[in-house]
Amino acid sequence: MTDERFKTIPLKGLQAFDAVGRCGGVTAAALELNVSPGAISQQVHKIESFLGVSLLERSGRTVELTAWGRLYHQEISKGFEQFALAGQLLEKARNETALVLSALSSVVNKWIGRRIFDWQALHPDVQVRIIGRDREPRIGFDDIDFRVSYGSDVLQHEHYTELFRDWVVPACSPALMQDRAHAARDLFEQPLLHVEWERHFTPYPSWAEFAAKAGVSFDASTPGLSFTLSSSAIDAAVNKRGVVLAQMSMISDELEAQTLVIPVDLRIALRESYFLAWDRAALQKPHGREFRDWLIAISRQQALASAPKSNL
Repeated sequence: MTDERFKTIPLKGLQAFDAVGRCGGVTAAALELNVSPGAISQQVHKIESFLGVSLLERSGRTVELTAWGRLYHQEISKGFEQFALAGQLLEKARNETALVLSALSSVVNKWIGRRIFDWQALHPDVQVRIIGRDREPRIGFDDIDFRVSYGSDVLQHEHYTELFRDWVVPACSPALMQDRAHAARDLFEQPLLHVEWERHFTPYPSWAEFAAKAGVSFDASTPGLSFTLSSSAIDAAVNKRGVVLAQMSMISDELEAQTLVIPVDLRIALRESYFLAWDRAALQKPHGREFRDWLIAISRQQALASAPKSNL
């Protein structure tokens, strides 16, 4: 059937005929559609004229579907079922008020998962669902409204903006430092905790880089524990297992609680920035645009907090 012919299909006739097939007769169909039986018959006749076949036949005092009618109704009923399903999906989307944010696992555990309570205090009636996922989702297809991505991974999304570039700094339990002032070389006398991200990310700053920046010697072959998750390395440092190059965005609570200290404030920037991506439809949700703007605003604050004071 050509597009031009499709445009001429009498859609009201389709609706009337579908009702006759489902309800088992013209009278019942008329009641369902709140029209007269004559109107139903008239609309069905338009379909018959359009198709060039008889869809209904009289059997005594009742009207039944012909063989052509049964075949035709079997197929068009699938279309009406899809119409109903589409309406249900649209209604669900309109009524769905939850804002779904996906982020890297460590970002959820140590940054946004902590900051989100500030949003909740401002908007107690808005439901937010946070998903920790290191694999990049398909925004709009995986029920994700917003995504905090790192580096070039964000390029696979259509709508995005830069949030902030984080910095790492040495951090450890105060028990390891015993409240004494330390030079950078003293850190290498402690167990070193390493962060080694998965290969598709740009490399995380290493202790070798830190030593070079601090102007001290470092034997890269020195054994130590390595973690693929920044959050796991930070937790190990809190538990007095060593010194970690921790992301500033992820240790603010620990610094405030004094479960971590910064023995030497020498910072190294990550190689890439964090970005926020979003589904355009998410901005049509209640508070969707406001939530995006809030994420951008707290990221600007984080950029200032993470950077060395000499960079401000």
